[in-house]
Amino acid sequence: MYVTIEELLTPILILIGFIVAGYALRFVLNVYITKLTRKTKTKLDDIILDAIKVPIVAIFLIMGIRFALEYTPFIPTEIIQHLPTISYLLIVLIATWCTARIINGILTYFGAMRPSIRTLVPTLQKLMKIIIFFVAFLLILNGLGIQVTALVAAFGIGGLAVAFALQGTLSEFFAGIYIMSDRPVRVGDYVELESGRKGYVTDIGWRSTKIRELPNNIIVVPNSKLAGSIVTNYYLPEQQMACLVQVGVAYNSDLEKVERVTIDVGKKVLKKVTGGVPEFEPFIRYHTFSDFSINFSVILRVKEFVDKYLITHEFMKELHKRYKKEGIEIPFPIRTVYMRKERA
Repeated sequence: MYVTIEELLTPILILIGFIVAGYALRFVLNVYITKLTRKTKTKLDDIILDAIKVPIVAIFLIMGIRFALEYTPFIPTEIIQHLPTISYLLIVLIATWCTARIINGILTYFGAMRPSIRTLVPTLQKLMKIIIFFVAFLLILNGLGIQVTALVAAFGIGGLAVAFALQGTLSEFFAGIYIMSDRPVRVGDYVELESGRKGYVTDIGWRSTKIRELPNNIIVVPNSKLAGSIVTNYYLPEQQMACLVQVGVAYNSDLEKVERVTIDVGKKVLKKVTGGVPEFEPFIRYHTFSDFSINFSVILRVKEFVDKYLITHEFMKELHKRYKKEGIEIPFPIRTVYMRKERA
């Protein structure tokens, strides 16, 4: 078989052209697109860009080899007719690897950005890999001419059976995803459950959330229970919060003096005691004429929920000492009984 130089040069030039095009596109991504991604605040575009640089060159190389062989005169027809299928399968494998890498990088990024979902990242990565490789497997079968409709239907029925069998586990899993994405509670937050129990959130897993109470015991709450209940988060919208102390003084007290003295004590306590907000201006609000005292609330401010215990403790000590010095009476509970003598 006689082959001309032109027939030999054509496939070589086609292969070189595809390789040059692949590296040119990679150069554009490295130089120009990378500069644009550096200006963005998110790293998601960097993750995607890093994952597709090498596969792009590989895909152009595969396509170049395919078309070069098709234009090579001495390649048998039996081989040429299988080239589209072979190139298709190779590109599917490269795209699968590239997609799995991108998804893995995105999940790792969100795990680093949101510590609350960090424990869920390995599980999500494995789940996404299974889904990606399953889709790739179906594409490969379809590329080989194998009908996948029956296989998809069988997997669908099997998936329904598994979903019914693992209904409780899946419920906890998706509730955990909701908690981590909507973030009504986060790791480190101090929360109060609907039952009245309180503590710090130490871990949000795929099945349950762990809360450490102040006595150092752990409450394990199923995610579905936590997602469906009323939870008070003392760290949202911020950790600082008001600290209310209830006080009562005698009816014969000078209320203006009581207010002045009480606020002065509050200021000193907030500046001196750890956990107080020193720049906050305390204030009081009278609210009740009770049986034996005039009651009011003292409003202080603390840096976080548990600080209110020490602030209240120190404030009551200082207030009692100052009231005693200023002659302000904190009355005992008393009841006056009038007895009427019956006439004979």
